[in-house]
Amino acid sequence: MRQTDNPSYIDLPLLTVVLMLCALSLIVLYSATGENLEQLVRRSIHVGFALAVMLVFTRIRTSILLRWSPNVYAVGLGLLFMVLAIGVIGKGAQRWIDLSVFRFQPAEMMKIAVPMMVAWTVARSTLPPNPLFIILSIFIVLIPTALVILQPDLGTGLLIALTGIMMIFLAGIGWKFIVTALLSLAVIVPAMWVFVLHDYQRSRVFTLFDPWADPLGVGYHIIQSIIAIGSGGVQGKGWLSGTQSQLEFIPEQRTDFIFAVYAEEFGLIGVIVLLMLYLFLVFRGLLIAFHARDTYSRLLAGGLSTTFFFYVFVNIGMVSGILPVVGIPLPLMSYGGTSMVTLMIGLGILMSIARDSKSRGWRR
Repeated sequence: MRQTDNPSYIDLPLLTVVLMLCALSLIVLYSATGENLEQLVRRSIHVGFALAVMLVFTRIRTSILLRWSPNVYAVGLGLLFMVLAIGVIGKGAQRWIDLSVFRFQPAEMMKIAVPMMVAWTVARSTLPPNPLFIILSIFIVLIPTALVILQPDLGTGLLIALTGIMMIFLAGIGWKFIVTALLSLAVIVPAMWVFVLHDYQRSRVFTLFDPWADPLGVGYHIIQSIIAIGSGGVQGKGWLSGTQSQLEFIPEQRTDFIFAVYAEEFGLIGVIVLLMLYLFLVFRGLLIAFHARDTYSRLLAGGLSTTFFFYVFVNIGMVSGILPVVGIPLPLMSYGGTSMVTLMIGLGILMSIARDSKSRGWRR
């Protein structure tokens, strides 16, 4: 039996980068939590469980994923409606379902379910897609996006929307649809500003342009984060030696703002290394998409890769003060079990697609 026919085949370049990012996350989290061993152990359990889930998904054939796509999407929508009805409220948002043993955030599931469903829909049409399939795909993206924004979780909602729209674009839509989409955005964005966004979300946009207008209020997060990143310099202050993080000036430094902790302690050199790891992961995913054996696999791999890219771009952008704060974690680095498992599922699916491509004859 060839290695490529083995159902347990692992894409070693992808796995290597994933393990390096997980190791970095444990190192930075130990510092961000004030050398808290209990949280480090808990994070290690999250990482171990997520890696096990990833390995399970590497064994699932893409033909099975294709059949599962409508069901996964339907379950995800059902859970989003359940969140709005009986979800647990925390920090002013209703985003979680409590199962007593643990909580999970169904919106995370849609980061996998939406790419699967869009790929399933487009794959049933010729390429470039029939206009009917394009319109259907847009509704497939917009429904969960709206449900997530209502929680409210603007960051995750926009991430789902960006991924879905990028997949439709990758399917090869014509310029008429692109122009129509841009004109629609020109109408939708102002309407969202007036009727959808909450006051605190609007204030985050204003804070982006002048965080010093309210340095102890809405501007505090960004100001402290920028100070931490800048103070790291070229070489950084050293592990466990970041003043902003150790003195707990950085808010949410375990989760959304963990990049600021990393940049302060490891400096520009460390940031470049981290970005190179992320870029390799994204380009590896796109390479897998390029060599995929069918339309469904190609679009799904492309969608999962762009999801990962948007994760990184939005998080580092908001922590650096060039994008509004929208609550997007840094993939594989920020503390959080549901996000970690979701990302690992996506990476497992990428490896499954790579295995199928290898069996067709693709070589590294």
